[in-house]
Amino acid sequence: MTTAIPAPGGINRLKSMWRNGQATLGAIATMPSVQTIQIMARAGLDWVLIDMEHGAIDAGSAHAMICATSGTPLVPLVRVAATDAWHAKVPLDLGALGICFPMTTTRAAAQAAVRAVRYPPDGDRFWGPFYAPPRWGLSMREYLDCADKEVLAIGTIEHVDAIGNIGDIVATPGLDLVFIGPGDLATSMGHRGKTDLPEVQAAIAQLEAPILKSQVSLGGVAPNADLANAMIARGYRAIVVGMDWSLLQRGIASAVDGIRRLKA
Repeated sequence: MTTAIPAPGGINRLKSMWRNGQATLGAIATMPSVQTIQIMARAGLDWVLIDMEHGAIDAGSAHAMICATSGTPLVPLVRVAATDAWHAKVPLDLGALGICFPMTTTRAAAQAAVRAVRYPPDGDRFWGPFYAPPRWGLSMREYLDCADKEVLAIGTIEHVDAIGNIGDIVATPGLDLVFIGPGDLATSMGHRGKTDLPEVQAAIAQLEAPILKSQVSLGGVAPNADLANAMIARGYRAIVVGMDWSLLQRGIASAVDGIRRLKA
């Protein structure tokens, strides 16, 4: 069962959900697969983050995946490889409703992220949204009139250098959401693959406090339901429940393990 798609002028339901204190669930798509997006769109997720930073996804695949969310409540977001308008403009023109930028370590980086998703005079995005208006059932004029309001600017807090600057980062006007990335954060601290270490968890807690006091919504990664619910209780508003490959891997492993237990 799906919910109705918001009317023109309010096409991005995530903004109102976060304003109302609602937590949203999403997944990261790394495979260039329309079929995977169709499954995610009917599985109860609120958003999908199409990964053009680490995933095997080009512009053509991203367009097909964004289109695959049509007629569903799934909001398509895209993760890009660098914080500049050139990386953001193609996925935005294809219909993405938010861009997630990497390595947001300073206020200047946050400001660049905001400007990359806004048209002049408030930003550096230039005209060419040939496919975004039809994706959202809008005319070109309607899309241009609402794009600055509807498109999300998302930063990723994933380096130890961001800790001392986090207050300035989340004070950036127009920044909608920041994700804390535990994997890269741990790596930047010299603890690659060891996100559960007390010093890494302490760094995450040090980041959480000023973010939760700000107007910027907080996102993070939760590999299980208990952790997700604990994060939501602390104030997280965007939870990554997994990546396409990890969700597939977990599902297969669970099925295989269940069969082997029955045979034992």
